[in-house]
Amino acid sequence: MSLQLPMKVRAGGETDAGSCLRPGAESAEPRRSEPASPPASPPGRERLAVEVEGRVFAVDKALLTRHCEYFRALYRSGMRESLQTELRLRGLGAAGFVAMLGVLNGERPALGAAELVEAIECAAFLQVRALTGHLVDLIDSENCLLMCHTAFAYGVRELSHRAALFIRDMRSDLRDDLRSLPAELVDYIDSLAPRAYMAVCSHAPSAAAEETPQDLQRTVCHLDEETGDWKVLTRLPPGASTAMAGVAVLDDKLYIVGGVRDVSKKVLDSGFCYSPVSNSWSAVPSPRQPRYNLTLIGHQGCLYAVGGECERRAVSSVERFRASQGSWSSASQLPCAAASVASAEAMSRIFVCLWKAGGATDIQEYVPAEDRWVLVTTLVRPQSYGLCMVAHRDNLYVMRNGPSDDFLLCVMDRYNLTSGQWSAVAGQYGNSKGSLLTAAVRGDSVFTLNRAVTTEFAIEASRWRTKRDMKGFGRIGSIHTFLLRIPKDAAPLGGSSMAESQSRPYGIRLEEPGPSDPCLEDR
Repeated sequence: MSLQLPMKVRAGGETDAGSCLRPGAESAEPRRSEPASPPASPPGRERLAVEVEGRVFAVDKALLTRHCEYFRALYRSGMRESLQTELRLRGLGAAGFVAMLGVLNGERPALGAAELVEAIECAAFLQVRALTGHLVDLIDSENCLLMCHTAFAYGVRELSHRAALFIRDMRSDLRDDLRSLPAELVDYIDSLAPRAYMAVCSHAPSAAAEETPQDLQRTVCHLDEETGDWKVLTRLPPGASTAMAGVAVLDDKLYIVGGVRDVSKKVLDSGFCYSPVSNSWSAVPSPRQPRYNLTLIGHQGCLYAVGGECERRAVSSVERFRASQGSWSSASQLPCAAASVASAEAMSRIFVCLWKAGGATDIQEYVPAEDRWVLVTTLVRPQSYGLCMVAHRDNLYVMRNGPSDDFLLCVMDRYNLTSGQWSAVAGQYGNSKGSLLTAAVRGDSVFTLNRAVTTEFAIEASRWRTKRDMKGFGRIGSIHTFLLRIPKDAAPLGGSSMAESQSRPYGIRLEEPGPSDPCLEDR
């Protein structure tokens, strides 16, 4: 894969969006196609005529002012241009401007390489956070190098950083392609920590005054991919329960919420947060509704406690925990009561599976901005239900039990969010000890595990191909798996295998939350 960064400069001596780049450079990539016209502005709204690359767009002035720092500053400046109803933007491509207008109108346009470059240029010059967010959602293994390099050149730091993180996670697959990037970018990518595949078993709180043999296994472990072995990252605090608890990662911190004390299913009234940077645990409040068997989702600065059970009855309530405030509040309820809901995040959108009668599985989307649930689609497979769901790019993969209620085999269906179409994924996948029910996606790979083997699959167009097998997670009970970035200099416990950890007395540092607690800061 070769990488060339198109650079454009307009003649005429006027302010140019690309003037920070090397002058005199021509576009290294031809324009792909004439972009479609953007949606018209709503009637009765003040409109502007904006000329970009010879094309004139009638756009909603209020829309531009609300979302674009450039236009907001322009119309607050009192300059002569702020009184004009016709503007000319030099140095921007029409395709990038059309992409921006589409995003501002609620669309999620797919963009080719040429359009990506122009969209990044537009995001940089007009300072459009919504467009930057959409570009982050489009990062994949085919465009991550182009995204990282272009965003770095235009100073779109958030996009460049997010693309660099993606590249770091896939460094072994992109090793040869990294030669196309500037040395300083490669050094920056290598300075980042990749996301590690993590696992923790189901454990009740530790009640004994001294550690018992069972307590020695109350550890959060990570997969050392160089050795193929599992190693200990940290021990659970004595009061933490992972039995029927919600486990999620938010802003590279691990949260454990809910859970039960013992077979009585009495719910814990406290939660916990682990920061790998400080290698410490902090206490966090529990949801207002006591619950176990809940689904915990980390999304854009918030945790969502979805469904679950209380007093052995399924609940439909949903609560939101804002990390910046450190408190829970009510959110829109699920369409029906449900426990152990399968969930996934794709393209910065939250999706869950809800079972219905007759082998139907509803895919519902939660829209945070509107605080409502929206039915996206329904998968109907007699005697088979969606048991687990993961996301890759704009695809949702729903894993379900095999034919005739066979839970030792999983079959999969894929739903494409862009086309709105279902397709079957080839093959049947062994589900011994619940391996596929704990899948986690990183880059173009899926990690699964059971007691005997940890498997990395490569996600391909119509199937998951076995990429490599590593040591299994040799513990019994339900397993929570997730991805977490471990700082390179913060792994004092990671040097021991799970077997060695059982004989080593690692301490736990539990910090009480406070106004400046890093677990509660808005990042």
